[in-house]
Amino acid sequence: MLKVDKDMDFSLKCSRDPMLKVDKRIWDVRLWLILYQNIKQTLNSHVRSHKNINKVNKILKKMVGILVDEKDSGESEEALLISFAATPTNIISYQQIPKDTFHLAYIIYFTLGAGYLLPWNAFITAVDYFSYLYPDASVDRVFAVVYMVICLICLFGIVVYAHRSNSYVRINVGLVLFMVSMLVIPIMDVLYIKGRVGLWKGYYVSIGAVALAGVADALVQGGVNGSACELPERYMQAVVAGTAASGVLVSVLRIITKSVFSQDAHGLRRSANLYFAVSIVFMAICIVFWNLVDRLPVIKYYKDIKRQAVNEHKSEKVSLTGSAWRSTLWDIVGRVKWYGFGIVLLCIVTLSIFPGYISEDVHSPALRDWYPLLLITCYNVFDLVGKSLTAIYLLENTKVSVGGCVGRLLFYPLFLGCLHGPEFFRTEIPVIILTSLLGLTSGYLASVLLILAPKSVQIQHSETAGIVLVLFNVVGLAAGSAVSWFWVI
Repeated sequence: MLKVDKDMDFSLKCSRDPMLKVDKRIWDVRLWLILYQNIKQTLNSHVRSHKNINKVNKILKKMVGILVDEKDSGESEEALLISFAATPTNIISYQQIPKDTFHLAYIIYFTLGAGYLLPWNAFITAVDYFSYLYPDASVDRVFAVVYMVICLICLFGIVVYAHRSNSYVRINVGLVLFMVSMLVIPIMDVLYIKGRVGLWKGYYVSIGAVALAGVADALVQGGVNGSACELPERYMQAVVAGTAASGVLVSVLRIITKSVFSQDAHGLRRSANLYFAVSIVFMAICIVFWNLVDRLPVIKYYKDIKRQAVNEHKSEKVSLTGSAWRSTLWDIVGRVKWYGFGIVLLCIVTLSIFPGYISEDVHSPALRDWYPLLLITCYNVFDLVGKSLTAIYLLENTKVSVGGCVGRLLFYPLFLGCLHGPEFFRTEIPVIILTSLLGLTSGYLASVLLILAPKSVQIQHSETAGIVLVLFNVVGLAAGSAVSWFWVI
């Protein structure tokens, strides 16, 4: 005999009480859940085969009607979470989701997104200063190779051992490493370089600082994206928009330094120190924010949902060690592979054109050396616009999103026309429009893919899925940088 009378009475009472504001659909689900839990306990005690238990569980959950098919990424976020939130002991808490007061959690994730890209932007924006100090070195290319290779290697390790590590610790360690790498350059400039050219020990120390920033990027970017994947989609949108805001901030700083400081050795030195000073302050803010965010009620609520999912997974005696974890990891990769393909393609098309082509191959007699800076700023601003648009409208069709990434290959012949096409296409306006569209499409599609991908896996694996997506992103950045070296328009 199933003991459901008391719960049924309580359910019906709550569904009739307007003060409790309980969705009747949820309480209908509750009645099914009571039945489901009893049947599940009975069957699990009699069915020895773990595979058969899983089959029974899937059938029962389909009867309840709350489990989203794990291969269907088109279902709503509510449906993904309800399978873990709507349990007999937790059904009321599902209806009492804490509010994000003053949008503080959103602001924190936005800031963290900007924070983990700012150190790299500082290094690459100060490349004129480094090129002045070390004129015989290809500073920008060496920095890019070192940073991306180190970041890629570290990300592989993080993905493999994600189930054994703690994102809270990883991100804190990464933020501290970011701060150390940022402090190295201005301290070395004051104590050792002092504006002198050709001190190659300083060059190797600078490369070491870039490598350290690459390690920090893997820890922070993987952790922040993974953490955002465990939350509703608006928080991933915040992280992605934050990365674009980082580019806008650097562009604004570059415009200020170009306007205020002279472009001689002294001016370049002051500009570089400003970039690193801003980055250091930003890292300190990120450290405070990251240690604050887990204390917010809304974040605690969703972390508890994930914790329940993990505990349920463990209660079913599912091992996440050795071959079992590798199998789970490959399953996660398989579920997000098309999103990853789209991200890689986005990065290849974007990086093969921006910023190399934009800063080196197009010229304007009227705007002169302000022209590349204007184009880079246009790209960054429209990248931010694109990544912000997903807060208004999210394209939830994976095929269309990936198809849009493929369609961006059309930018190659269009930009080619800006160099060798009719005279009108070689003027400033067409190039500015194309550059803005390049940023807009890159921002919007990247945001869509990063928001949709975590919905294709179970919530207990969403953090790992986020780290895998970062891995795809870095692979795309590395491939795009390589293509930009050999692409001759």
